[in-house]
Amino acid sequence: MTDFAPLMFSARTEASRTRAYRVTHATTYTYDDSVSSSYGRCCLTPREMPGQRVHEQQIVIDPEPTDRSEGVDAFGNVDTFFHVTTRHTELAVRATSVVEVDPLDDSITGGPAARSQWECAVPDGIAGIGDEMAYQYRLDLCPPEIGDEVRAYADAVLTPGKPLVTVIEDLTTAIYTDFQYHSGSTSVATRVSDVMARREGVCQDFARVAIACLRSKGLAARYVSGYLATEPPPGQDRVIGAGATHAWAAVWMPGDRWLPFDPTNNKFVDERHITVAWGRDYDDVAPLRGVIYTDSTTSTIDVSVDVAPLD
Repeated sequence: MTDFAPLMFSARTEASRTRAYRVTHATTYTYDDSVSSSYGRCCLTPREMPGQRVHEQQIVIDPEPTDRSEGVDAFGNVDTFFHVTTRHTELAVRATSVVEVDPLDDSITGGPAARSQWECAVPDGIAGIGDEMAYQYRLDLCPPEIGDEVRAYADAVLTPGKPLVTVIEDLTTAIYTDFQYHSGSTSVATRVSDVMARREGVCQDFARVAIACLRSKGLAARYVSGYLATEPPPGQDRVIGAGATHAWAAVWMPGDRWLPFDPTNNKFVDERHITVAWGRDYDDVAPLRGVIYTDSTTSTIDVSVDVAPLD
């Protein structure tokens, strides 16, 4: 993903309309010795949900798995489990989807829940809220991510009595302004405290900072993974396979609705954001993870993502 020049918070693109995309996410693992057994879990199937429709979806695994199954996890995400027993030095997983995405519904950002004081959005019990029990999204991680610096940062933005939509706009803009996007500066294991100290990171870091801030105030916030459709620079062709996975956050509102926002791009989520999965943190929605049995001592991974507009 490229860096972005400073801009004011953007609630909607200039020409918001339903968009369709073909998404290809290809991952290849290469080992320096043969692998006798490989167990894996994929979280690569976009979600079917209000505002997003999945018209086609396929995951191809090479070598062909001996055993394979699909299921739905505790957060409602579709995941695929596989076991490859053919000896191999290369494992390829290719997911292809055709997805249609609508602009964000104005009733989410302009409805009574969004315009009410943010304190009204604090879940007040552990009883089921909708299908997902939003209360679980209030809980800190283990090890904890909500430290003194997170609390101080949240205090400066989430001042008492402000509308929820306003504090989300302010938090999104604050992270966008205060943190530098620096590709490769962090990993999935980087702690929020390190990102706060260094004031740099990538999309997953900025989403996790926002989530920690919201949870520090008792709000329910979730981590969302997916893709972002981007336009090539003026005069240049779109580079096939040059995309990347993306991450953003969403905050729960009374009425069991969620307000999704993208701190990396200083905006609410729109029709360019393709949602794959959500959970409490990255670990819940990692695109691929698994265990292999091998004498290999080194390996490489190559990832290619392409988001091609169909209209």
